[in-house]
Amino acid sequence: MKGPRVVALGGGHGLSASLQALRHVTEAITAVVTVADDGGSSGRLRQEFDILPPGDLRMALAALCEDTAWGHQWSSVLQHRFRGTGELSGHALGNLLIMALWDLRPQEQVRGLDLVGRLLNTRGRVLPMALEPLDIEAQLETVDETGEADPELAIVRGQSRVAGHPGKVRTARLIPEEPRACPEALESIKLADFVVLGPGSWFTSVMPHLLVPELRQALCDTPARRILTLNVSLNDDETSGYTVAEHVAAISAHAPGLTFDHVIADPHVVTTPDERAALEAAVAQVGGRLVLTTVGKLSRPGVHDTLRLAAAYRDLMSGDVV
Repeated sequence: MKGPRVVALGGGHGLSASLQALRHVTEAITAVVTVADDGGSSGRLRQEFDILPPGDLRMALAALCEDTAWGHQWSSVLQHRFRGTGELSGHALGNLLIMALWDLRPQEQVRGLDLVGRLLNTRGRVLPMALEPLDIEAQLETVDETGEADPELAIVRGQSRVAGHPGKVRTARLIPEEPRACPEALESIKLADFVVLGPGSWFTSVMPHLLVPELRQALCDTPARRILTLNVSLNDDETSGYTVAEHVAAISAHAPGLTFDHVIADPHVVTTPDERAALEAAVAQVGGRLVLTTVGKLSRPGVHDTLRLAAAYRDLMSGDVV
């Protein structure tokens, strides 16, 4: 199985889910991963060694490990976190492996990731969206002690703080504001047959790709068909107060001119006729067609079912959905 050339953009668990789904459709996968994480093991390594945060890159590599006993074993090793209370506590082994390769070859971040991919015999390639660590700064609408909307927007900087801060995100930007995109990521988008954006934490994993000017322009210019995958839950702190239609509208607001061929949504997040009408209007605004299909796990609400998501991608990429 070779399949179409697919570029998937995102970060964290959302990107991991889409990569695991896409592995059932094609072997020609390139993951383009956000580099704004500043929490946990990634944040500690980023601060101490001034490197790209490796955590989301590690998760993407683990998701693309070959489906064999060797691949499963190495995926587990890559994801293993040290316990205890010492300096290694909380660090994932894969983060340290990536850091070691970058320490040996400081100017060859992409080559280091490719070497990890060869070790794991991954079915695809993992690239950072930029070659410098970035920060996310968001303006959030908050409420006062009485529950009324505060007229002053809170400005919060840092991926982990934005993700956990109470309030509705109004706008987001990157610092520095116009980072250079990874050249290999731009080339992969140019040559892709399909580009998949989402799912994931909307403002800290999905949106950052659209805030890199070169990356946003590449997404607008690519001849590839573009697929937007919406989340199967609206309950995360980061998008508190957002409807599923507002998720799509936020994409339009931060990347004017970017269109999509299809937008995948789970029926469980569109529960009323009014919500469906609003979502259809938002999807039409980005030039796409709404595909309502169950892609979440029935036994675990809020989590994507990778086999169902794979079926949705397969239908779209084979032309079964027009």
